[in-house]
Amino acid sequence: MAILSRVSMLVVIAAILLPSIAIATEFVVGDDQGWRPGFDYNAWAASKVFHVGDTLVFKYSVGEHNVYKVDGSSFQSCTVPTNSTPMTSGDDHVLLQSEGKKWYICGVAGHCSAGQRLVITVSPWPSPAPAPVAPAPWMMKNKNKRIFQRFFKHY
Repeated sequence: MAILSRVSMLVVIAAILLPSIAIATEFVVGDDQGWRPGFDYNAWAASKVFHVGDTLVFKYSVGEHNVYKVDGSSFQSCTVPTNSTPMTSGDDHVLLQSEGKKWYICGVAGHCSAGQRLVITVSPWPSPAPAPVAPAPWMMKNKNKRIFQRFFKHY
């Protein structure tokens, strides 16, 4: 008679629960090129999938650039919002907290029009696949019911 060990049962429980846990990704904008004019951020973003909970990291030389989160019309016109404070650390982390389009520009004169701007679409995390449901203990055959009861008697 094969009795499931505690370790085996924990492995089964973990296999059921772990697929539903999502891992956030940190994206360095522009990869090794960083945040600068003249880079094709549209092409960079096209090869990525952004989800709620991910983080964008804007890396650049302090004092040479900045980052503004803007709306779609400010993005199109490269207009710095008057009521907004720029990010200026050179290592700016932006947590993507909601789904939808997000727009970012550099507010230094001429940089946005030279391509230093980014638009992305943030997606929700995909719903996890439904976990297989184990039968309730009263629906199990006697042998399996005893194994189940022995295992959970200790917890």
